[in-house]
Amino acid sequence: MTEEALGVTTGAVARRLGVSPTTVRSWEQRYGIGPAVREGGRHRRWTPADIAMLEEMCRLTSSGVPPAEAARAAAAARRRPDAAERGGRSAPRRAGAVVPPGAGGRRGGPGGGLPLGEVREECRGLARAAVRLDGPAMEALLQRTVRAHGLVAAWEEVMVPTLHAVGRKWESTRDRYVEVEHLLSWHVSTVLRRAAATVPPAAALAAPVVLACLPGEQHTLSLEALAAGLAERGLPARMFGAAVPAEALRAAVGRSGPAAVVLWSQSRTTADGALARQVASTAFGLKGARTAPVVFLAGPGWPARAVTAGMRRPRGLREALDAISALYPERVAPGTPSP
Repeated sequence: MTEEALGVTTGAVARRLGVSPTTVRSWEQRYGIGPAVREGGRHRRWTPADIAMLEEMCRLTSSGVPPAEAARAAAAARRRPDAAERGGRSAPRRAGAVVPPGAGGRRGGPGGGLPLGEVREECRGLARAAVRLDGPAMEALLQRTVRAHGLVAAWEEVMVPTLHAVGRKWESTRDRYVEVEHLLSWHVSTVLRRAAATVPPAAALAAPVVLACLPGEQHTLSLEALAAGLAERGLPARMFGAAVPAEALRAAVGRSGPAAVVLWSQSRTTADGALARQVASTAFGLKGARTAPVVFLAGPGWPARAVTAGMRRPRGLREALDAISALYPERVAPGTPSP
């Protein structure tokens, strides 16, 4: 008889789900979703139907369902006659199936131990998946959120609050949760870059938007979100990424002839006003009809006094997208909200 037929240990189940054995035991103690059949003594053996129940628990909590509600739904699924026939796989949700109460709304509640407050349930589900180091669940939830709510809402209401909560937990626990922050950032970046690759071919003929972090600046996620938002509106962008040297930045602007340049600074130490003014004064085009790009100073590192002629300082993703879209009035994708 195979090990799977006999049942597997709690540790093996935990590794398969990407959670700790303590988490599996706490689910059994709090919500009663333990193995249907127990051996004598203290050992637990999990059958394929039991594992399917726990996978459903993980799927539901990652989609934003509170753990108690997810446990009830997962236990009910195990009791259905077809549960054992699925061979340890969660049944796919039927089209039109009712989402459990609370999913998708804005409410308080547990989020994998992260300090979230009142946030969307998708944010809470992302936090739980992040703490479990469940990469596939994070990516699936992020993709669903972008499709359902659009890039801006997904960024501002789900990605950013979760990233900030992980950062606060990291700071308060003396470098614990670093692995959570790294994995979460990777999957946020993956989803954003995938969205940024959807610009229609016709947009390549327009003057692009240059996106760059200033020298010494390593934080790129906000620029990646902007690139994805521009793609959603059918606008072309050139992403140059982190810590672009000053000379390389000036060369990129001069060679690409952009309509706008977005310069990201996370802290005052990287906010180079002189370089921003040089970029804003870069002119290109035919003699007598030369133009210069509009420079957007993005990020919390820029002081208000840094804004001079030819510059703007957007206060968030939506404001930046609306201001840049106004430079391309004939190219905004159909159905995109007007600035």
